[in-house]
Amino acid sequence: MPSGAARRRTGPRRPLPVVLPRFRAGSQPGQVLGPPLALAVSLVAAGIAFDGFLSGPNLSSVLERSAFVGIIVVGMTYLIIAGGIDLSVGSVAALAGVVVAKLVEAGINPLAALLATMAVGALIGLAQGVAIARGNLEPFIVTLAGLLSVRGLALLLSDEQNVALPNEGLARTIGTGTVVSVGEYQLTSPAAIMLVTFLLGSVVLRRTVFGRSLYAIGGDEKSARLLGVRVVSVKIRAYAVCAALAALAGVLLAYRQTLGRPFAAETYELFAIGAVVVGGTLLTGGRGSMLGSLFGTLLLFVIQVCINRMGLSAFWQQLVSGIFLLTAVAFQRILQSAPERRAARHRMPRRAN
Repeated sequence: MPSGAARRRTGPRRPLPVVLPRFRAGSQPGQVLGPPLALAVSLVAAGIAFDGFLSGPNLSSVLERSAFVGIIVVGMTYLIIAGGIDLSVGSVAALAGVVVAKLVEAGINPLAALLATMAVGALIGLAQGVAIARGNLEPFIVTLAGLLSVRGLALLLSDEQNVALPNEGLARTIGTGTVVSVGEYQLTSPAAIMLVTFLLGSVVLRRTVFGRSLYAIGGDEKSARLLGVRVVSVKIRAYAVCAALAALAGVLLAYRQTLGRPFAAETYELFAIGAVVVGGTLLTGGRGSMLGSLFGTLLLFVIQVCINRMGLSAFWQQLVSGIFLLTAVAFQRILQSAPERRAARHRMPRRAN
């Protein structure tokens, strides 16, 4: 008869405890200080170049315009840190606008309609996350398919027409209400929701097992598995959260415009990815911060407003944004490769005298 020790050895194996190290936002000074410094320089330059740029109404407008993309940026930061990506967020936002308009039109409370629509977005992200994490499919292909199919669903549901929303009551408060007003400076509801989302997103990213698991997966997925990280579960949850936040952004946009538009948010996925990258998060995963993504979002929209002030067309906006994004990625690559070059020089054998 086996002893107690033998029975304990042959019993069911317990899962390894998740013991994850504390990850830093970035070890390179340029990645940490670059985004806020670039934003500060852009604001000073714009204030000198354009009269009234730093006025309360204009800065409040910049913050409000960035809110809808900014909410999506929070979820996109999670994914890119974990080595993933989601190209369907713009389509999810458009579908959310149509769905919430239909729900409010049917007499459902605007807040309840918002929560129900976020649940729809989460289900879409959940389905994509399962395909990626369990089906071992490429995130680019899965979310590109989602971009097309979800946009098509929005067009079908709306019959390719805008769906009207009432500009009154709770819907108006959520879409265009003012939370705080200090002199000329106003913090509208969408901007306040964006800032709260970034704050909560940062706490989750830096203070929870889920957040540290994202860093571990993006840094080295195989090592993360050995550390006890439930890689499949974490990935699925990250895609669900990202899509739910995209739905939230779509609802806020619909409430602000008093329309559920199936063609809305067509380039939001590109702006979201660009803001995350400009904010210092590595596209290869494993490093990044929510604060950097916030600065990257604001920087992109400050540049957009500057282009509008110059009277340039939307085509110039796209051209300048593309060049700026390419420059940011190139700068990232230089910062990322600098430690490798220094390490390689140290490993080189010294010549004998």
